Amino acid sequence: MVGPEEMISDDSAQSRQARQTDRRNAITEAVMAAGSIRISELAERFDISTMTVHRDLDELESRGLLRKNRGVASALSTGLVESSDVYRASREISEKRALGLAALEFVEPGQAIMLDDSTTSLHLVPHLQEKRPLTVITNTLTVMNELRSVTGITLLGLGGQYYNWCSAYMGRITTAAIAGLRADVLVMSTSAITDGVAFHQTMETVDVKRAMFDAASRRILLADHTKFDKRALHAMQPLADFDAVIVDAATDKRHIADLRQIGVNVVIAPRSRA
Repeated sequence: MVGPEEMISDDSAQSRQARQTDRRNAITEAVMAAGSIRISELAERFDISTMTVHRDLDELESRGLLRKNRGVASALSTGLVESSDVYRASREISEKRALGLAALEFVEPGQAIMLDDSTTSLHLVPHLQEKRPLTVITNTLTVMNELRSVTGITLLGLGGQYYNWCSAYMGRITTAAIAGLRADVLVMSTSAITDGVAFHQTMETVDVKRAMFDAASRRILLADHTKFDKRALHAMQPLADFDAVIVDAATDKRHIADLRQIGVNVVIAPRSRA
């Protein structure tokens, strides 16, 4: 039999675990809301030791939600590191919604559609029911979960090594699977645009997106206005190689003019009403 002392000990451990989970969720929300916060500020805000904050951040970093560097906890991307899909999904929502809806114009019933791991392409997913029947090919677990029970959509999930920070599968297994497929349309996004070229922070991301690009007959790039102000390390593809580049209405006219001058088919998505 389990004695009273053991029961009290178990309850105490569960209580500590619950408090720890609540605290880590609160830390995640605080950092994502601010973009970045000093670790000393987090310790003061949550009335915990700096060592406890470091332990919490180590766990959150291992899950791809946040990262810490030089005394700062951050959810923001850099030229070398992409932010988590949880953080990216909370940014430029109305712009991404407009881009997703505009991309629907390039989809026709009966087609095979390939979707990348971007949070922008995710905004196309709710509209795909309007174009059924469709086959959707994706390496993104979030998209798979959204479409797994939708009647009229055949879902092809690409396996490989799972990356928590983007909720997607990447690596050689993924690119090999893509190479054996052909899609009518690819809808993808990018981390940054520099000199008319789409860039990403990781080579793994570039490898998968290039494989998708090569496997599709038509390629559509979705890029909200913030992409023109960002930098990333690895070049993926010139924008002129895409059949269309859809930007939101807040995009600087200078950027649009520059792209059109080098032969890019720029489509400006109407502002989202939602």
